[in-house]
Formats: sequence, C-alpha cells, structure tokens
Amino acid sequence: MAVEAAHIQLEELATKGDDIPLPSRIEDLKDRAEYAGRGWGLVEIDVTPYLGKTEKVNVTLPGIVIRKIDDYVSLHGIKSRSAFLANVAIEKLGLK
Repeated sequence: MAVEAAHIQLEELATKGDDIPLPSRIEDLKDRAEYAGRGWGLVEIDVTPYLGKTEKVNVTLPGIVIRKIDDYVSLHGIKSRSAFLANVAIEKLGLK
C-alpha cells in the first residue's frame, strides 16, 4: 500500500504543477531527531510518468559524441537517442 500511496501523492503533486521531490538516501535521514526510534522501509517508484509531458529541444553535441551515443543505443536496444539522453539526465539529476 505504500507504493500506491506514493503514486497518489505524486499524481497530486503533478496535477498541481508542483515539483516532484527527489529521492532521499537513508544515510541522510537516519540521524535526524524526528526519525529516532522508527523503522525504515524502502519502496522503488518510477517517477518519470509524473515529470511532465515530453518537449522537443535542440542540442548541439560534438559529432563523436553523437556517434558514440548512437552506437550505445543500437548495442543496448534503447528506443532512441532521445530516450538515452533523457534516461542519463534523469539518473544524473537523481530523479530515478
């Protein structure tokens, strides 16, 4: 039920146009007084559906970078160059 509750909260945030909170690390929270004596549970949630509709952008990259991305996409069965770039950005920004 925790996953369902999290999805409901994320849907409400997205509907209101509020920012989706970044995931927290237990290491950053475990010593905080408000969590003293509490148990911990982890849930994995894909927040990408709540990040908003996709938008088209133009980016300028060196040719070798584009070729390396295209090779990686092809080799790993990734949907597209855009999907690769979005996934890398989401990972680096801590959104996933």
